[in-house]
Amino acid sequence: MGRHTFATTVTLVNGIPIETVQKMLGHQDLSTTQIYAGVIDEKISKDMSGFYEQVEIQKRNISS
Repeated sequence: MGRHTFATTVTLVNGIPIETVQKMLGHQDLSTTQIYAGVIDEKISKDMSGFYEQVEIQKRNISS
């Protein structure tokens, strides 16, 4: 349970690349790490918020 919590809420949700998490957990195959990661709703939400912010910035820059 601790490995899963570390892999998901401590690293991936905070933007650590999955390849880095893979190395920290000692996995040889990325697919093993992806099991821990699953698809975290909070991470998806954060990623999309960042995306929308970037789109808004680009819109403002084009309008100026």
